Amino acid sequence: MGAAEALGRVVDTERYPLAAPGSTGWDAVVSRTRDELAKTGCCVLPAFIRPALQDALRAECAEIAPLAHYDVETVNAYNIDVATPLPEDHPGRITVERGNAFVARDHIPGGFIVHRIYSSELFQRFVASCFGLPRVHELADPLSGLCVNVVNPEMEHPWHFDTNEFTVSLLTQEPEDGGVFEYCPNIRSAEAENFADVRRVLTGNGGDLVRGLTLRPGDLQLFKGRYSLHRVGRVRGNTARHTAIFAYSERPGVIGSVARTRQLFGRVLPEHRAAAGGAVRVDRLLD
Repeated sequence: MGAAEALGRVVDTERYPLAAPGSTGWDAVVSRTRDELAKTGCCVLPAFIRPALQDALRAECAEIAPLAHYDVETVNAYNIDVATPLPEDHPGRITVERGNAFVARDHIPGGFIVHRIYSSELFQRFVASCFGLPRVHELADPLSGLCVNVVNPEMEHPWHFDTNEFTVSLLTQEPEDGGVFEYCPNIRSAEAENFADVRRVLTGNGGDLVRGLTLRPGDLQLFKGRYSLHRVGRVRGNTARHTAIFAYSERPGVIGSVARTRQLFGRVLPEHRAAAGGAVRVDRLLD
Protein backbone atom coordinates (compact mmCIF):
# COMPACT_ATOMS: atom_id res chain seq x y z
CA MET A 1 0.00 0.00 0.00
CA GLY A 2 1.38 3.41 -0.98
CA ALA A 3 1.79 6.31 1.45
CA ALA A 4 -1.05 8.28 -0.15
CA GLU A 5 -3.47 5.34 0.00
CA ALA A 6 -2.54 4.54 3.60
CA LEU A 7 -3.09 8.15 4.69
CA GLY A 8 -6.33 8.32 2.71
CA ARG A 9 -7.80 5.49 4.74
CA VAL A 10 -7.46 7.61 7.88
CA VAL A 11 -7.75 11.23 6.72
CA ASP A 12 -10.67 12.61 4.72
CA THR A 13 -8.50 13.30 1.69
CA GLU A 14 -11.47 14.29 -0.46
CA ARG A 15 -11.93 17.26 1.83
CA TYR A 16 -8.24 17.66 2.69
CA PRO A 17 -6.21 16.46 -0.35
CA LEU A 18 -2.88 15.95 1.42
CA ALA A 19 -1.50 13.77 -1.37
CA ALA A 20 -2.12 16.37 -4.09
CA PRO A 21 0.01 19.44 -3.37
CA GLY A 22 -0.56 22.19 -5.90
CA SER A 23 -4.05 20.99 -6.77
CA THR A 24 -7.03 23.33 -6.55
CA GLY A 25 -8.28 21.57 -3.43
CA TRP A 26 -4.89 21.65 -1.73
CA ASP A 27 -4.36 25.33 -2.52
CA ALA A 28 -7.81 26.24 -1.21
CA VAL A 29 -7.32 24.46 2.13
CA VAL A 30 -3.79 25.79 2.63
CA SER A 31 -4.78 29.33 1.70
CA ARG A 32 -7.76 29.32 4.05
CA THR A 33 -5.65 27.90 6.88
CA ARG A 34 -2.89 30.47 6.39
CA ASP A 35 -5.44 33.30 6.42
CA GLU A 36 -6.96 32.13 9.71
CA LEU A 37 -3.54 31.63 11.29
CA ALA A 38 -2.53 35.15 10.23
CA LYS A 39 -5.70 36.65 11.70
CA THR A 40 -6.10 34.73 14.95
CA GLY A 41 -3.16 32.35 15.29
CA CYS A 42 -5.55 29.40 15.24
CA CYS A 43 -7.26 27.26 12.60
CA VAL A 44 -9.42 24.15 12.99
CA LEU A 45 -9.92 21.58 10.22
CA PRO A 46 -13.14 19.82 11.27
CA ALA A 47 -13.61 16.08 10.76
CA PHE A 48 -10.03 15.69 9.56
CA ILE A 49 -10.18 12.01 10.51
CA ARG A 50 -12.72 9.91 8.61
CA PRO A 51 -15.84 9.24 10.75
CA ALA A 52 -15.40 5.48 10.38
CA LEU A 53 -11.97 5.71 12.07
CA GLN A 54 -12.92 7.99 14.95
CA ASP A 55 -13.93 5.15 17.29
CA ALA A 56 -10.60 3.42 16.70
CA LEU A 57 -8.79 6.73 17.22
CA ARG A 58 -10.55 7.23 20.56
CA ALA A 59 -10.01 3.64 21.70
CA GLU A 60 -6.29 3.63 20.93
CA CYS A 61 -5.57 6.80 22.89
CA ALA A 62 -7.86 5.71 25.75
CA GLU A 63 -5.91 2.43 25.94
CA ILE A 64 -2.62 4.21 26.68
CA ALA A 65 -4.07 7.08 28.77
CA PRO A 66 -3.30 5.22 32.04
CA LEU A 67 0.40 5.42 31.08
CA ALA A 68 0.35 9.22 31.41
CA HIS A 69 2.63 10.84 33.97
CA TYR A 70 0.44 12.45 36.65
CA ASP A 71 1.88 15.13 38.89
CA VAL A 72 -0.40 17.92 40.08
CA GLU A 73 1.93 20.89 40.50
CA THR A 74 1.96 24.62 41.05
CA VAL A 75 2.88 26.49 37.86
CA ASN A 76 2.68 29.89 36.22
CA ALA A 77 1.76 30.84 32.65
CA TYR A 78 5.41 30.92 31.59
CA ASN A 79 6.31 27.48 32.96
CA ILE A 80 9.29 28.93 34.79
CA ASP A 81 10.26 28.20 38.39
CA VAL A 82 7.58 29.79 40.59
CA ALA A 83 10.38 30.95 42.91
CA THR A 84 11.95 33.10 40.17
CA PRO A 85 12.42 36.67 41.51
CA LEU A 86 9.92 38.91 39.69
CA PRO A 87 8.38 42.36 40.28
CA GLU A 88 5.34 42.43 42.55
CA ASP A 89 2.83 42.99 39.73
CA HIS A 90 4.44 40.56 37.26
CA PRO A 91 1.97 37.99 35.81
CA GLY A 92 4.57 35.29 36.38
CA ARG A 93 3.88 35.59 40.11
CA ILE A 94 0.31 34.35 39.58
CA THR A 95 0.28 30.60 40.17
CA VAL A 96 -2.27 27.84 39.60
CA GLU A 97 -2.39 24.04 39.80
CA ARG A 98 -1.67 22.09 36.62
CA GLY A 99 -3.53 18.78 36.67
CA ASN A 100 -3.23 17.51 33.13
CA ALA A 101 -0.92 14.62 32.24
CA PHE A 102 1.07 13.42 29.24
CA VAL A 103 1.62 10.03 27.62
CA ALA A 104 5.13 10.05 26.15
CA ARG A 105 5.97 9.03 22.60
CA ASP A 106 7.75 5.86 23.66
CA HIS A 107 4.42 4.60 25.06
CA ILE A 108 2.56 5.15 21.76
CA PRO A 109 2.78 2.12 19.44
CA GLY A 110 3.96 2.82 15.90
CA GLY A 111 0.82 1.28 14.43
CA PHE A 112 -1.54 3.66 16.25
CA ILE A 113 -3.40 6.14 14.04
CA VAL A 114 -1.80 9.19 15.68
CA HIS A 115 1.69 7.74 15.25
CA ARG A 116 1.11 6.98 11.58
CA ILE A 117 -0.14 10.51 10.97
CA TYR A 118 2.73 12.13 12.88
CA SER A 119 5.36 10.21 10.89
CA SER A 120 3.67 10.72 7.51
CA GLU A 121 5.77 12.80 5.12
CA LEU A 122 2.57 13.81 3.30
CA PHE A 123 1.10 15.13 6.55
CA GLN A 124 4.34 16.92 7.44
CA ARG A 125 4.45 18.61 4.04
CA PHE A 126 0.85 19.77 4.50
CA VAL A 127 1.57 21.14 7.98
CA ALA A 128 4.64 22.99 6.71
CA SER A 129 2.66 24.58 3.90
CA CYS A 130 -0.12 25.68 6.25
CA PHE A 131 2.42 27.46 8.46
CA GLY A 132 4.24 28.90 5.44
CA LEU A 133 7.42 26.92 6.09
CA PRO A 134 9.63 25.08 3.60
CA ARG A 135 9.43 21.97 5.77
CA VAL A 136 8.98 20.73 9.33
CA HIS A 137 10.95 18.10 11.23
CA GLU A 138 9.87 15.55 13.80
CA LEU A 139 11.41 16.31 17.15
CA ALA A 140 14.44 14.18 17.91
CA ASP A 141 13.13 14.02 21.46
CA PRO A 142 12.13 10.40 22.20
CA LEU A 143 9.44 11.49 24.67
CA SER A 144 7.85 14.76 23.54
CA GLY A 145 7.82 14.54 19.74
CA LEU A 146 4.39 12.92 19.85
CA CYS A 147 2.35 12.71 23.04
CA VAL A 148 -1.20 12.44 24.31
CA ASN A 149 -2.50 15.13 26.64
CA VAL A 150 -4.91 13.71 29.24
CA VAL A 151 -7.21 16.01 31.22
CA ASN A 152 -9.19 13.92 33.68
CA PRO A 153 -12.53 14.97 35.23
CA GLU A 154 -12.22 17.95 37.59
CA MET A 155 -8.80 18.75 36.15
CA GLU A 156 -7.70 21.48 33.75
CA HIS A 157 -4.69 22.60 31.71
CA PRO A 158 -4.29 26.16 32.99
CA TRP A 159 -3.25 29.32 31.14
CA HIS A 160 0.17 29.00 29.52
CA PHE A 161 2.34 29.81 26.52
CA ASP A 162 4.00 27.14 24.37
CA THR A 163 7.75 26.88 23.93
CA ASN A 164 7.32 26.05 20.22
CA GLU A 165 6.11 28.73 17.82
CA PHE A 166 3.43 26.41 16.46
CA THR A 167 1.50 23.35 17.61
CA VAL A 168 -0.59 20.74 15.79
CA SER A 169 -3.11 18.73 17.79
CA LEU A 170 -5.96 16.28 17.26
CA LEU A 171 -8.83 15.80 19.70
CA THR A 172 -9.40 12.07 20.17
CA GLN A 173 -11.92 12.03 23.03
CA GLU A 174 -14.20 14.81 24.23
CA PRO A 175 -15.46 15.13 27.81
CA GLU A 176 -19.09 15.03 28.80
CA ASP A 177 -18.91 18.70 29.74
CA GLY A 178 -16.34 21.45 30.06
CA GLY A 179 -12.83 21.15 28.69
CA VAL A 180 -13.30 24.14 26.39
CA PHE A 181 -10.19 25.44 24.65
CA GLU A 182 -9.72 29.16 25.30
CA TYR A 183 -7.06 31.43 23.84
CA CYS A 184 -6.00 35.05 23.52
CA PRO A 185 -4.89 35.61 19.90
CA ASN A 186 -1.46 37.22 19.61
CA ILE A 187 -1.53 38.63 23.13
CA ARG A 188 2.24 38.99 22.87
CA SER A 189 4.82 39.08 20.09
CA ALA A 190 8.48 38.17 19.68
CA GLU A 191 9.26 41.81 20.46
CA ALA A 192 6.80 42.57 23.28
CA GLU A 193 5.67 40.53 26.31
CA ASN A 194 2.60 42.73 26.97
CA PHE A 195 2.58 41.80 30.66
CA ALA A 196 -0.35 44.12 31.44
CA ASP A 197 -2.83 42.27 29.22
CA VAL A 198 -1.51 38.87 30.29
CA ARG A 199 -2.04 39.85 33.91
CA ARG A 200 -5.55 41.07 33.09
CA VAL A 201 -6.47 37.65 31.68
CA LEU A 202 -4.87 35.72 34.53
CA THR A 203 -6.76 37.77 37.12
CA GLY A 204 -10.11 37.27 35.38
CA ASN A 205 -10.39 40.81 34.03
CA GLY A 206 -9.47 40.18 30.40
CA GLY A 207 -12.60 38.51 29.07
CA ASP A 208 -12.57 40.82 26.06
CA LEU A 209 -9.28 39.23 24.96
CA VAL A 210 -10.42 35.60 25.27
CA ARG A 211 -11.95 33.38 22.57
CA GLY A 212 -13.55 30.01 23.23
CA LEU A 213 -13.36 27.02 20.92
CA THR A 214 -15.27 23.75 21.24
CA LEU A 215 -13.45 20.95 19.43
CA ARG A 216 -14.89 17.60 18.35
CA PRO A 217 -13.14 14.23 18.04
CA GLY A 218 -11.29 14.03 14.75
CA ASP A 219 -10.81 17.81 14.48
CA LEU A 220 -7.26 18.92 13.64
CA GLN A 221 -6.09 22.16 15.22
CA LEU A 222 -3.17 24.26 14.01
CA PHE A 223 -2.14 26.87 16.53
CA LYS A 224 0.55 29.50 17.17
CA GLY A 225 0.79 28.91 20.89
CA ARG A 226 4.05 30.76 21.44
CA TYR A 227 2.33 34.13 21.24
CA SER A 228 -1.24 33.26 22.27
CA LEU A 229 -1.99 32.62 25.92
CA HIS A 230 -4.26 29.56 26.11
CA ARG A 231 -5.80 26.92 28.35
CA VAL A 232 -8.18 23.96 28.51
CA GLY A 233 -10.91 24.69 31.03
CA ARG A 234 -11.97 22.32 33.80
CA VAL A 235 -13.36 19.00 32.58
CA ARG A 236 -16.74 18.00 34.01
CA GLY A 237 -18.54 14.66 34.09
CA ASN A 238 -16.98 11.20 34.05
CA THR A 239 -15.06 11.25 30.76
CA ALA A 240 -11.52 12.55 30.32
CA ARG A 241 -10.43 14.83 27.48
CA HIS A 242 -7.71 13.31 25.26
CA THR A 243 -5.68 15.17 22.66
CA ALA A 244 -2.79 13.95 20.52
CA ILE A 245 -0.08 16.59 20.17
CA PHE A 246 2.15 16.47 17.09
CA ALA A 247 5.34 18.39 17.88
CA TYR A 248 7.43 19.53 14.93
CA SER A 249 10.24 22.04 14.53
CA GLU A 250 11.62 24.17 11.73
CA ARG A 251 15.05 22.64 12.34
CA PRO A 252 16.13 19.03 12.86
CA GLY A 253 17.50 17.51 16.04
CA VAL A 254 15.37 19.40 18.60
CA ILE A 255 15.32 17.82 22.08
CA GLY A 256 13.57 19.17 25.16
CA SER A 257 15.34 20.50 28.23
CA VAL A 258 16.06 18.25 31.21
CA ALA A 259 13.93 20.33 33.59
CA ARG A 260 10.90 20.62 31.31
CA THR A 261 11.07 16.95 30.30
CA ARG A 262 11.14 15.79 33.91
CA GLN A 263 8.24 18.12 34.69
CA LEU A 264 6.06 16.72 31.91
CA PHE A 265 7.05 13.05 31.86
CA GLY A 266 8.58 12.37 35.26
CA ARG A 267 11.84 11.11 33.74
CA VAL A 268 14.67 12.04 31.41
CA LEU A 269 16.75 9.93 29.04
CA PRO A 270 20.41 10.09 28.03
CA GLU A 271 19.41 12.07 24.93
CA HIS A 272 18.10 14.91 27.12
CA ARG A 273 21.25 15.07 29.23
CA ALA A 274 23.46 14.99 26.14
CA ALA A 275 21.55 17.91 24.59
CA ALA A 276 21.51 20.04 27.78
CA GLY A 277 22.70 23.58 27.18
CA GLY A 278 22.35 23.42 23.42
CA ALA A 279 18.87 24.87 23.07
CA VAL A 280 18.35 27.53 20.43
CA ARG A 281 15.74 30.18 21.20
CA VAL A 282 13.63 31.87 18.52
CA ASP A 283 13.12 35.00 20.65
CA ARG A 284 13.94 36.52 24.03
CA LEU A 285 10.55 36.04 25.63
CA LEU A 286 10.36 34.84 29.24
CA ASP A 287 9.32 31.39 28.05
